[in-house]
Amino acid sequence: MTHPIHQATEESLFGGLTREEFLKKHQVLHEESFMLNSQKMKIFTQSWRLKSANPLKGIVAMVHGYTGDSSWLIQLTAVAIAKLGFYVCALDLQGHGSSDGARGHIPDINPVVDDCIQYFDSVRLKHPELPAFLYGESLGGAIALLVSLRQNVEQWKGLILSGAMCGVSSKVKPLWPLEKLLPVAAFFLSSKRVVLTKPLTERSFKEEWKRRLVAKNPKRIHSTKPTAGTALEMMRICEEIERRSREVETPLLVLHGEDDLVCDAESATLVYENASSKDKTLKILPGVWHQFIGEPEEGVDLAFGIVFSWLEQRAKKATTAANGGLTHAGI
Repeated sequence: MTHPIHQATEESLFGGLTREEFLKKHQVLHEESFMLNSQKMKIFTQSWRLKSANPLKGIVAMVHGYTGDSSWLIQLTAVAIAKLGFYVCALDLQGHGSSDGARGHIPDINPVVDDCIQYFDSVRLKHPELPAFLYGESLGGAIALLVSLRQNVEQWKGLILSGAMCGVSSKVKPLWPLEKLLPVAAFFLSSKRVVLTKPLTERSFKEEWKRRLVAKNPKRIHSTKPTAGTALEMMRICEEIERRSREVETPLLVLHGEDDLVCDAESATLVYENASSKDKTLKILPGVWHQFIGEPEEGVDLAFGIVFSWLEQRAKKATTAANGGLTHAGI
């Protein structure tokens, strides 16, 4: 199956179509809503499913990366996965997209993980017969991993880390001594963007026209430089993931670009090696950058072909194990 990014243009996510026309063309049903989290913040949520998918193969809960949101490029991946027969759900992280919160400011990841658990649990509770999978890109990969560590191993039948932030590349870390001064800066200037890095979009998307498409996202956080509080928390998250990687027991797919200059491929490999999962797969793609969707067509098809195949195989395995070969009831 080809990825819908191939139908996009520099001017539009949906080519020459409106979103409604695009979804109709792909026969995908789409729903949007807001949930109120424990902090009384409005968190934007949405879902996709194929009109004719009955029975469904499973649930895929998606987590986007830093400065992104669930309604832009990752939405095309959601549509692609929905077309495989999955119920796909996603939310906008606090401070991103249509959700409440200071723009791009995440000084503590725990409330964000809480939001994901609250929403994803609500979806799974409505459809307990479906095997559920976590999919996270970049920072979203780290969050998905933390969600899986917070919950019982049986709750998730698979975890996909796509260019996940298991370690921040030394090429985008703040220069010494700024890195050493981060705790002080985070304490006194938590919400200030004091971390000096080159624009991450230029290091994430190989094709220039896709960088221009990213820039047209009306909900995009224009500064990719994290605040001092966020930068410090990102470094802490990476340390926690490295420390706790042996606790990972969920079936695991680690997919990373060899030439990723944003998130460290070696750190992702270490998570794979340390993970206690009996079913784990590592794919380091030569020449590939941080965002798989930003690659030329053949690179996109290679990366997402691995994701789609892995999902379908694990969903089939989980269904067979749970139901003795019986199919799921549809939603």
